[in-house]
Amino acid sequence: MNVRYRVELSQGERDELTAMLGGGKQVARKLKRAQILLAAAGARRDARTVSVSLSTIGRTKRRFVEGNLERALSEEPRPGAERKLTGKEEALLVATACAKPPAGRERWTLTLLADTMVKLTDHDSLSGETVRRRLAENDLKPWRRDMWCIPHVDGEHVARMEDVLDLYAETPDPARPLVCFDETPVQLIGEVRQPIPAQPGQRERYDYEYRRSGTVNLFVTFDPYRGWRDVKVTDRRTAVDYAHCMRELVNVHYPGATCIRVVQDNLSIHKPGALYEAFAPAEARRILRRLEFHHTPKHASWLNMVECEISVLQRQRLGRRIDDPDRLRNQIAA
Repeated sequence: MNVRYRVELSQGERDELTAMLGGGKQVARKLKRAQILLAAAGARRDARTVSVSLSTIGRTKRRFVEGNLERALSEEPRPGAERKLTGKEEALLVATACAKPPAGRERWTLTLLADTMVKLTDHDSLSGETVRRRLAENDLKPWRRDMWCIPHVDGEHVARMEDVLDLYAETPDPARPLVCFDETPVQLIGEVRQPIPAQPGQRERYDYEYRRSGTVNLFVTFDPYRGWRDVKVTDRRTAVDYAHCMRELVNVHYPGATCIRVVQDNLSIHKPGALYEAFAPAEARRILRRLEFHHTPKHASWLNMVECEISVLQRQRLGRRIDDPDRLRNQIAA
C-alpha cells in the first residue's frame, strides 16, 4: 500500500514542512503528518520509523497524491458512532429532565435519567455520558436550580415600571436630580489563621474556618447622571437610619435642588413616616417637601440602577473577609 503512493515534494513544500517542524504551535497530529511526508519523499528517515501505524502512513501519502499538501495535513472527517437516541427519544429525555424527579428524589442525576429512559424506551442500557451529551446540546442541567424573582405582571407592576423608566429617559435637570437608593447587609468575617500569600504557580490559600464578627448595613445612593455614589455604613437598618440618609440627601448632597427624585424598592422603612419617627414634625415635613419617591415594581428591584453599583462593590471589594467596620469603611472609600 505504501509503495503505491509515491510522494514527490516541491522545494516550496519541503520548506513549508521543515518550517512547520522547526517551531511554532501546531496540532501534534499535523506535525506527525509533516514528518511522514518528509520521510516518504526521502528528505528524512524512512516513513515507517515515524511513531505511527502503517495505515496512518498510507492514508497520509494517499491524501497527498490524490489531493494536495493542505489535504494531507488536515483532519479527515470522521463519521463517528451512530447516535444511540433517536430524535423522538431525545425529546422524551428533555421532557423527562424538565419534569419533577421521582418521589423520594430531590433532583435528577445522570444515572437516574439513564435508568428512567431505559424503562421508557426499548434500550437495554444507556450510559450517563450519552444522557449528559444530549442534555448539553439542549443546554440543560436538571440537577441545578436558580433562585429567581418571579414577578406578577399586573397593571400596578407596569405602571411602576414605566414610571421608573420614564425617569431614566428624561434630560438631566440639576434642579431636579435623580438618585437611586438601596441598602445591603454585610457580614463581618475574620480570619482564624493567617492566609498564605500567592506564589508563582500557587494561588493564595486561606483556611475554611472563619470568625463571625457581626453584621453591618450599607446604605447606597447613586446618581446615574453624575456617575456619583455614596455608601454609608451603619450598625442597623431601621427607619431612623433611613430617615437620616434622606436628610443628608437634602442638606449635604443636594442643598440647592428644588426636588430630589428618589428611586427605591418597597422595603417597609422606605416610607415618609420614617422621617416622622426620626425628627420633629416640622423638620420631617421640611425634608419631605424636597423629596419625591418613585418605587420599583414588587419583585423587580433590578430596575433600580443602584443594584449595579452594589454588585460592582461586592465583586471588587467585599468578596474578601473583613472583620472590622472601620476597615470596611476604608475599603469602601478606596
